[in-house]
Amino acid sequence: MFSPRDTADILVEALPYIKKFFGQTIVIKYGGKAMISDELKSKVITDITLMKYVGIRPVIVHGGGPDITGFLQKIGKKSEFVSGLRVTDKETMAIAEMVLIGKVNSEIVNRLSQAGNHAIGLSGKDGSLIRARKKLAEVHREGKIERVDIGYVGEVESITASVLSDMLEGGYIPVVAPVGVGESGESYNINADYVAAKVAGALHAEKLLLLTDVEGIYKNYADKSSFISSLTEEEARRYIDDGVISGGMIPKVEACLGALAEGTRKTSIIDGRLPHSLLLELFTEQGIGTEIVR
Repeated sequence: MFSPRDTADILVEALPYIKKFFGQTIVIKYGGKAMISDELKSKVITDITLMKYVGIRPVIVHGGGPDITGFLQKIGKKSEFVSGLRVTDKETMAIAEMVLIGKVNSEIVNRLSQAGNHAIGLSGKDGSLIRARKKLAEVHREGKIERVDIGYVGEVESITASVLSDMLEGGYIPVVAPVGVGESGESYNINADYVAAKVAGALHAEKLLLLTDVEGIYKNYADKSSFISSLTEEEARRYIDDGVISGGMIPKVEACLGALAEGTRKTSIIDGRLPHSLLLELFTEQGIGTEIVR
């Protein structure tokens, strides 16, 4: 138990950060185990609610891959991946859209509303928020890179920032499902990290926070003393080239670099498995995770 003085000290430590972020837009990519555990779900919603009540303007972009896989299993459809991307035929896209928008998005909106927030759920098809184009998977074969069509998998072409800005001005928390719309009105499933980065850039957000299932970036993951708390853009690119940053961390770092290039001031990769990770990152001197800055 904290003593009253301990509690006061915590609030005093948070004060400069509350002042710093007051009125600022912060984009949160919500994914990983923080979307699966009921306890962590509750903590994330509490964090976002506190952010809202101290004057921050949060925007949430969520994933939902495990939910899509689970639903496909229920109907006897096998999930296939190429270079980490889900092969998405027309039936799979319809299921992904139903799960992301009808289940995951609506649950987040409901939880935020129950906590006293005004939240609105939307996908990239609403107001042409996310204009998308087909993304080809890159496959390395015999020393060459081949680009493979894997269906309705997309990448962000543009973000209609005014759709989100109008909601933020009205006091709402936008909750965005990573489904984009193509030139002919077709739906595309898009990696939520990249959607969050594009949204953060389009809104010139103060900060992009990516919730993951790791503590952050290490020079050597087996050596916990090699944890990297802060990186510049140049250092991040060099670590990718040198193989220090590899595997599933590459798209997250690339998302951070993309957000910085388009106007976001700071980005952080943080451990969503840690209760109240958002508050610890924003309102404490040390923060948590790995920060990538301009």
